[in-house]
Amino acid sequence: MAIDPARTFKPINIALLTVSDTRTSADDTSGNILAERIKAAGHKLTTRAIEKDDADRIASRLNNWIDDRLVDAVIITGGTGLTGRDVTPEALERVKTRDIPGFGELFRWLSFKTIGTSTIQSRACAVVARGTYIFALPGSNGAVKDGWDGILAEQLDSRNRPCNFVELMPRLLET
Repeated sequence: MAIDPARTFKPINIALLTVSDTRTSADDTSGNILAERIKAAGHKLTTRAIEKDDADRIASRLNNWIDDRLVDAVIITGGTGLTGRDVTPEALERVKTRDIPGFGELFRWLSFKTIGTSTIQSRACAVVARGTYIFALPGSNGAVKDGWDGILAEQLDSRNRPCNFVELMPRLLET
């Protein structure tokens, strides 16, 4: 990470969504990993939820969080695979303003180092939706570690150089 110590760290408010037909708060290990990393980085975990693999329910939850001024970013774990029940990217299509294509590309490149060609089965993606960042990661523990440690920890740190997502936040709604 290229941290510039002359810059001030600006914590952001992050909502965390686990998408799963089987996980509960008692066994949401990938969600727990992300929650711990969000807090350890100095950000505020504003809310956390679990939704079934249902595009309508996911989009509804996201719309509520997008409209909440206390949520700067949403991180999703789960629902990014290839099966019929994996509908997180389709839910993001319903709420997005624009894509962040490099996120999925970089995630798969990082994941390739860990799981090899199996990374091609991931539809990890990111969008901006009405001024709110939304990052969708696979539901495995390894995937959320790859996504947070390899991308989000740096890009959600306002001190990261040469640029980061935080410094763009005030301009996301520009026309």
